[in-house]
Amino acid sequence: MARRRTGGSGATTAVVFGEVLRHFREGASLTQEALAARIPCDRSHVARVEAGTRVPQDTFAKTCDTLLATGGVLTRLWSRIDWYPQVEHPDWFQRRAEMDETAVALWQYQERVIPGLLQTPAYVHALFSRVTKGRELEERVQARLSRQQRFLSEDGPSYVAVLDESCLRNVLGDPGLMMEQCAHLLEVGRKPNIRLQVAPANLPGLARPNASMSLIRLPDGHEWVYSESVDRGHFNDDPAIYARHFRTYDVLRADTLSAPESAALISDLMARYEQDEQGRARRDDLGQEQLQRRQRRRLRRGGPRILRRRSGPRQQEP
Repeated sequence: MARRRTGGSGATTAVVFGEVLRHFREGASLTQEALAARIPCDRSHVARVEAGTRVPQDTFAKTCDTLLATGGVLTRLWSRIDWYPQVEHPDWFQRRAEMDETAVALWQYQERVIPGLLQTPAYVHALFSRVTKGRELEERVQARLSRQQRFLSEDGPSYVAVLDESCLRNVLGDPGLMMEQCAHLLEVGRKPNIRLQVAPANLPGLARPNASMSLIRLPDGHEWVYSESVDRGHFNDDPAIYARHFRTYDVLRADTLSAPESAALISDLMARYEQDEQGRARRDDLGQEQLQRRQRRRLRRGGPRILRRRSGPRQQEP
């Protein structure tokens, strides 16, 4: 693993963000529980953000700005903090991560899984938990999330992503996780620098790239085609190859669903995942109730038996 170092101020500024949040929360006479209920989120999340030990999403900062009437202080502070001053990327991916730090434009086509720059923390965790665990799992999650901050900030670089419908239908974790992921896509898709489009499975004649790929433009105008195989990144800066892939991508964007149509499709899938999650919750409740019934029956059968005295035949009166 190659370590990326960007300075040592991240922990300090994270604590400053937490202190500013606490200042405005207490000024509004709200407890951590009360603020969490309005966001909504768990009280522990608010507590950890205030302690500087949890990285909040930009939507968290915006919501707190609105609820606490800060005038946008938290959102501006969030965008200026290096939340991940020291993270590790796999050696083969380090070069791509460095490009993300300076890219002025990114065009991406993705199959099967949600693009890394658009994944929620829960999605990232579920994805990497398939291949690792423990400390390495947490490090890989932090490394993935560290790449997102620049693109999700108010003045982030231009980012256009075309998602094959398989990204949305490939269920990772449970329906609740996918519902949250769809909601996140709808949220980030409203940012001025981000455009999301979905290439539906049932659209005939749609010319799709042969595999997931990224087209990257750097500040000096240098342009790269990036793709991946198993544990390996592939880079090509041949202008003719870049132009060919960009033409394919341009035609795909023109022929596939527009951004508003894509948002409608994502909303429909989110509603289905919500229904699936509610059905799963009902089945879990029913299963738990049946388990409790079986346990009560076992307790009754296994408990001490109480002998009852039987009354003899009643004697007839003379």
